[in-house]
Amino acid sequence: MNWQNLPVVAFDTETTGLMALEGDRMIEFAAVVLTFDDTGSLASREDFSWLINPGVPIPRRSTEITGITDADVADAPTFDQVAEKIFQLLDGAVTIAHNYSFDRGFLAAEFERSELYWPNPIAEIDTLELSKRCFPEARTHKLSDLARRTDVILEGAHRATNDAAACGLAFGNLAKKASLEDDLQHLLDWSGGIGRTPATSPFTLNECNQPIFTDGEYKDAPVVEHPIHLAWMLHAKRKTKNGWTFSFDDATRAWVRRFLDVRCSGGMTANAKSVRAQDWGLTSCISPATRSDR
Repeated sequence: MNWQNLPVVAFDTETTGLMALEGDRMIEFAAVVLTFDDTGSLASREDFSWLINPGVPIPRRSTEITGITDADVADAPTFDQVAEKIFQLLDGAVTIAHNYSFDRGFLAAEFERSELYWPNPIAEIDTLELSKRCFPEARTHKLSDLARRTDVILEGAHRATNDAAACGLAFGNLAKKASLEDDLQHLLDWSGGIGRTPATSPFTLNECNQPIFTDGEYKDAPVVEHPIHLAWMLHAKRKTKNGWTFSFDDATRAWVRRFLDVRCSGGMTANAKSVRAQDWGLTSCISPATRSDR
């Protein structure tokens, strides 16, 4: 599948705090939809953004960082009122964010409150991970640093549209510099992103767009709940008349490896917004041997 003819949606959230599961809420969302031509140059850009009334007071620290006050959001829509529009922007797109798991966590929590679910993007790409891959010697991988290294102007940082645009444009410049092929799997391999489950895999999506097992002892269970079984799938073999061979095909195993890396294990930080290289370590869910693509 080609990716340059797909919508590339860079997005960002601003929030009342860092803990989506402990009551912090979203106060701004922005998505910047980019298209690229055959040379990898930017062809078009369209911006979408909403201030969001979180239903709780905005802490002073959040206002100091974002400039967003209670008065600014007093007449803004609640997330529930714009949830469907945000869902449609992300669904079926190549999605990009800086520290993707942070923004995804807040969006998933807000979608759940709105009786929706995480959409089904074609790809999920984290420019924080991409920065670490492209600039391994760097001591910090803040969005402002990535913008500077990729000749992108970031003015008004910590406002969602500005951050989303910088994230998307930095991605585009890095892809063009790498002479990246117009092939989705190549894009995922290069960026460390995660795509949809392969057609040949023993997975499908449930009604909430969660990958689930289609057979075996974990049939119908979300795959994210069984990382040890996924790690076993990477190495499982069966005996044939031609000798031992892997039980699952290369496409499935590649997706499993990426899913483990992105969703189940691998990154742990001192806090949800850590961007210094030394803040990141490995969890013990899977052995380093299964992370050779790092």
